[in-house]
Amino acid sequence: MAAHSNQLRDGKGRGIKANDYRVAALCYRCHMELDQGKDLSKSERVEMWEEAHRKTIGLLFDNEHLEVIL
Repeated sequence: MAAHSNQLRDGKGRGIKANDYRVAALCYRCHMELDQGKDLSKSERVEMWEEAHRKTIGLLFDNEHLEVIL
């Protein structure tokens, strides 16, 4: 499940999702915890999402779904 960033700096706004390049692959449970859970602080949510985003982008490059264009 694609989880968009919830950070304003990524284009998130009221009723507006962040840019599609700022997504992370998360399971349903983790996506819900990130968006609506009460067990994580804001900084923990940001770190959880950032780590998932880094892993997602890494996997996309590793599996040749993305490439660097210079």
